[in-house]
Amino acid sequence: MRRYAAPGAFLLAVTAAVLAIHYGLQSHPSKVSTVSTLTATQHHRHPKKPVSTVRYTRVQHGDSFSSIAVRTHTSVATLERLNPAVSTTALRVGEKIRIH
Repeated sequence: MRRYAAPGAFLLAVTAAVLAIHYGLQSHPSKVSTVSTLTATQHHRHPKKPVSTVRYTRVQHGDSFSSIAVRTHTSVATLERLNPAVSTTALRVGEKIRIH
């Protein structure tokens, strides 16, 4: 039975320290800071996913998909793919089209 006394006492001490941290009771500051360091390192941080930026532009007088592609540093194929409902031959001034 003595073989299990040390792990049991350790678990009891850790449980008490965790409860002290949780409830803000710091009767043993050295034990509390040690346990909080251990629990802080156990959490795995996932890298943030890149945020996709959707960008638009307004059609100006005399614009075509090719002139918009040059101005916005993209391709005509990309503009066509991003704007399937927009007629490439009948752009309207002020019309908002997606570029990214």
